[in-house]
Amino acid sequence: MDAVNAWLLTWGDHLWTWVVLPVVVGLGLYFTIRSRAVQFRLIPEMFRTLTDKTPQTADGKPQSVSAFQAFTISAASRVGVGNIAGVGTAIAVGGPGAVFWMWVMAFVGGASSFIESSLAQLYKTRDANGFRGGPAYYMQRGLKARWLGVWFAIILILCFPFAFSSLQANTIAATVSSTVGGDLPWLPWVVGAGVSVLTGLVVFGGVRRIASVTQVLVPIMALAYLALGVIVVALHLDRVGPVFAEIFTSAWGFNEVVGAAFGYIILTGVKRGMFSNEAGLGSAPNAGASAAVTHPVKQGLVQTLGVYFDTFLVCSITAFIILVSVPDLAGASRGIDLTQGALTGTLGDWSSIALSVIIFMLAFSSILGNYYYGESNIEFISSSRALLVGYRVLVVAAVLVGSVVGADLVWNFADGVMGFMALTNLIAIGLLSGVAFRLLKDYTAQRRDGLDPVFTRDRLPGVSGVECWEDELTVTGPIRLPSRARQASKHRDQHARD
Repeated sequence: MDAVNAWLLTWGDHLWTWVVLPVVVGLGLYFTIRSRAVQFRLIPEMFRTLTDKTPQTADGKPQSVSAFQAFTISAASRVGVGNIAGVGTAIAVGGPGAVFWMWVMAFVGGASSFIESSLAQLYKTRDANGFRGGPAYYMQRGLKARWLGVWFAIILILCFPFAFSSLQANTIAATVSSTVGGDLPWLPWVVGAGVSVLTGLVVFGGVRRIASVTQVLVPIMALAYLALGVIVVALHLDRVGPVFAEIFTSAWGFNEVVGAAFGYIILTGVKRGMFSNEAGLGSAPNAGASAAVTHPVKQGLVQTLGVYFDTFLVCSITAFIILVSVPDLAGASRGIDLTQGALTGTLGDWSSIALSVIIFMLAFSSILGNYYYGESNIEFISSSRALLVGYRVLVVAAVLVGSVVGADLVWNFADGVMGFMALTNLIAIGLLSGVAFRLLKDYTAQRRDGLDPVFTRDRLPGVSGVECWEDELTVTGPIRLPSRARQASKHRDQHARD
């Protein structure tokens, strides 16, 4: 087993170093330049669209989940053990400089996140719960390559609802065992069984039940964790300045605490950053496509905000908890132990219990988000009800098994699969990016006219494969336009007739 683990680690590092990393950086910079840094200049729009009203059907019901609920579903997957255990591992392996490259990855990846989620909205399809979509759908509809969509769907299902959810469950069990203390070999089984039952109760209820749970859990867990972090930083206020300096100097290979090479610092930061914020990975668009909005760009902006929320807030607070509390990282533990030790060393043993509760909420919400990503892709492969039920049973089983097995092998396997998943998605959005830029141009033109942007598929002539986005009057009922938008629509119609 050790030999397999070592092989997976070596193979995964080669894949990320020589293939994934150049594509991630190259495409992210290309998207940034072509969009004129959309991930920066439209930050105010991200907050505005987050609270958009959900378009309704003729009988007054929401067409699907709201923009905010889609945000919380994706945040539920993003904000998980990667923000605590993953950041701890990145710092222990790559030193403080890895944090800087996580920040860079979030900014550059924000453009990729915008492109992929805008495309997911454009090429989404209807289902019994509203809408679904994602990379598999825009690969089939936009690139006319169903085989590529099926390939991507299989990789995502292996990576998120199975491998990553197993890791989330493993972290819950490890944290509870550490908090309780003592040698209790039965405890992980009890914890795993409990988490499995809770998972089953939610996932068998469908996407709307998942959305209703995540929209409560995500804000609570984020605020609680940020509060703990702020307290720790406040108690070490004199260390904040030196920590900032250390992050920036170590990022360029100077003063490496653990002797990491410059390239490895970057690789660690980028890989852990992508695992945490999922920018360009192809997972968040599955949640973004489920939202009912009036323009595809709105979810592109909301999901980019999700990248910033994950990295600049949650990951950063973990980094500062560790770096202000543990000045000497030589020989430091990796993962959750490093973060937990930093907290208890500053706040006392009670903080270990608080962290256990927070980790449970973080990890459990991630399991739900991961499940939904897999469900969307199961439905892409086949509409068989039996297959969906079987998938749900396997997800619950993966949560139980993940609670009691060693995590190293699963981590390394997931890293390798994540590399293939990211590469497949990035190539697809690179080929389809021209369509996303046209969507952005349409959105900004309407905003310049003082309108709340509304999109219909006739606004992108020559683009095929778009199933939704009919004219305002459709079988789903009218999209109620603001008065100025109705006036602009009449003006466009009049101009077309003239």
